[in-house]
Amino acid sequence: MPANFLPPAPAQILSPDGQVRFGKYTGAPDVIDWSSLALPYRRGKLWQALHHKHWHYVALATDEIFCGIAIVDVGWTNTAFAYVFDRQEGKLIASYSQDGLSGLTAKLNQHPAVGAASRFHFLGNKIRFQHLPASEQMQDQFQLQLQCGSFSIDTLLDASQAAPSLLAIGEVRGGTVHATVKSAGMPLAGAVRVGSRSFKLQAGTGSYDHSNGFLARETGWRWASAHALDVGFNLQAGYFGSNENSLWLDGKLIGLGAAQFDFDASQAMADWHIYTDDGLLDLYFRPEGFRAENKNLIIASSRYLQPIGVFSGWVRASLDSPRRQIEKMVGVTEDHFSKW
Repeated sequence: MPANFLPPAPAQILSPDGQVRFGKYTGAPDVIDWSSLALPYRRGKLWQALHHKHWHYVALATDEIFCGIAIVDVGWTNTAFAYVFDRQEGKLIASYSQDGLSGLTAKLNQHPAVGAASRFHFLGNKIRFQHLPASEQMQDQFQLQLQCGSFSIDTLLDASQAAPSLLAIGEVRGGTVHATVKSAGMPLAGAVRVGSRSFKLQAGTGSYDHSNGFLARETGWRWASAHALDVGFNLQAGYFGSNENSLWLDGKLIGLGAAQFDFDASQAMADWHIYTDDGLLDLYFRPEGFRAENKNLIIASSRYLQPIGVFSGWVRASLDSPRRQIEKMVGVTEDHFSKW
């Protein structure tokens, strides 16, 4: 097996004696459950309650629109956001953001793939993401349903023919341990509606991110992600190092090295240059628009910038493999800092 091809994911992220199964894997575990975490990574109950962060993010991309949807539980509170970006107009045409009430408005279970179920309900606004198991009548699918005012999404992400997910388990700076499952690109069905406008999703691609761990009080990262059905990538630099850096290429999942993000944080619409130190990926990102949000809740704060745009450049499976050209593949980058 080439060094950058990944081994199969374990069913559990912890061994029977509570030790962490660190690594980068192909596939997803049954659950991400830290309850039996042992020393040296286990902390007191209060510390773990305050530092436990758990989120579910879904991306939907077509030639017309890009949607980002997230449900985030930070322990002492929770939040959700969703938006629709019109790629032809170069602007957001729908946006929802709401802080919730701890233990009441958000619910995320421990299943990152099979059995996944996450929801956010607040004053009649609803977001729900769940796995629908395969049966004789139905393929293996994920369902996303959203109703936030005049903005709605009803879509299915077809996992039956998708490339395997990524599982990354690692240490985090200033925290202890973290695990994330990132899906490959999946075909979509359904529609997004904004007021009287309707956008079909049948020609689009969807993906999701399920993350769960104990992060530092102050956490920052840069991130890039884009997916077609035959190629996709996930890149991060910051609190999780290179643990989750991966490339999907023709049904295979390939581990990548550390990622470098060259961009001007003060210029939301400036180009980004992103590449990995192993020589397997070199991309330029051109924003078409962005979503930004800054919050100051006295005891917590966040600074968030997510440009939406297109990636061009090349990727390859190994140093002796031919380069695969990437031309205007829609996705996002992100510059994010949270004090939580």
